Order: sequence, then C-alpha cells, then structure tokens
Amino acid sequence: MLLTSLAIVAYSGVPYLMGALEDLDQDRAPLASAYAAMPPVVQVALVLHVAGAAVALLVGPFQFWAALRRRFPQAHRWAGRAYLLGVTVGGAASLVMAPWNTAGMVGFLGFGSLGVLWLWTGWRAYRAVRGGDVRSHQAWMIRNFALTYGAVMLRTWVPLLLTAQAFAAGDAFDLDAAFDNAYDAVTFLAWVPNLLVAEWLVRRRGLPSYRLVDR
Repeated sequence: MLLTSLAIVAYSGVPYLMGALEDLDQDRAPLASAYAAMPPVVQVALVLHVAGAAVALLVGPFQFWAALRRRFPQAHRWAGRAYLLGVTVGGAASLVMAPWNTAGMVGFLGFGSLGVLWLWTGWRAYRAVRGGDVRSHQAWMIRNFALTYGAVMLRTWVPLLLTAQAFAAGDAFDLDAAFDNAYDAVTFLAWVPNLLVAEWLVRRRGLPSYRLVDR
C-alpha cells in the first residue's frame, strides 16, 4: 500500500506541481491541457487537490503501523493532523473541480460523491478521536483512507479496462473511445469497491460498524 501510494504521488502527482499547466508533459500530466483552458479558480483547485491528496497518500499508510503508534504516539498524532489537513484541502478542492471535470455528468456525480465522502469520513474520524472514542476513530480512518486510495485504484483500473476493451474489440479498437469509457467507469469504480472492502475490514476487526441510525 505504501509503495503504490509513493509511486502514484511521484509519477502522477508531482508533475502537476512542476509549473504552469499548459507547459506540462502531457504523458505525465494528461489532464493538464484540459484544465489549462478552465477558469483560474479551477486551475488553483487542481493544484491544491493534487497537493492535498499527495500529503494524505504519503502520510496515510504510516498511520496504520501499530508499532509506530505505540512507540511514538505524539508523532502519530501530528502525522494524523497533517493527513486530515491534506484530506480537507484535497477534498474541498475536489468539490470546486467537480462541476468542471472532464467526464461530464457521470464525473460530477462520481468524483463529487467521492469528495463529499472523503471530507465527511475525515470529519467523523477527527470527531471520534477528539471525543476519546479510539475504536470509532480507527474505523472511520480505515474508511477515509480507502477513499484516499482511490487515487491509486483510478490509475490501476484505467489500463485494466483499456486492455479488456482492446481484447474484446480486436482490430476495431478505438483508443480514444476506450479511454473515455474507462474514465467514465472509474469515476465510481476507483472508490466504491474500496469502501466496501474497508467496511469488511472494519467488521472483521470488530470495530464499530456504520449504521444509518444511531441507537
């Protein structure tokens, strides 16, 4: 998990922070050209989203290291604050970007829902630990990082979906159309399965499971 998070930050995140969007390498930053034509507030939101998500991806895996939590609890707390700051900045910026996303209405619904849930689960995790409910905090952080990890899964699903379409289409394969299909799918596929796995892990570890109505 740590290695894949580091790889995505280095290969797909850092390029967006290396200069003006219109000057970036399109192979490393494929959305740069599309966002370069958007209003300045959306361009700023893109940079903030990338920066916030990068912090969360880099810090998040270490927060699940039980030995680190036991030996260096203060470091765990400060890292947690940095993680939640990254989630807050990245999540808020994603909501600014959602109406302008390149996948249209399906992207607005998929990425918009992800942004809302990313912020909400982070808030629940923070509220739980501030209230001294460590077990609920752990459960909400598992859910939250599952959403953070959507950045990794998005870049995992796209090539898999392209390969599947290429195999099915044969000589009639159209890369541009296939990419559009794959990108539409990953607006939900990148994070919904993650959240289901997270809830399974929460229940498997005997942590408080989510209920629509608190009893």
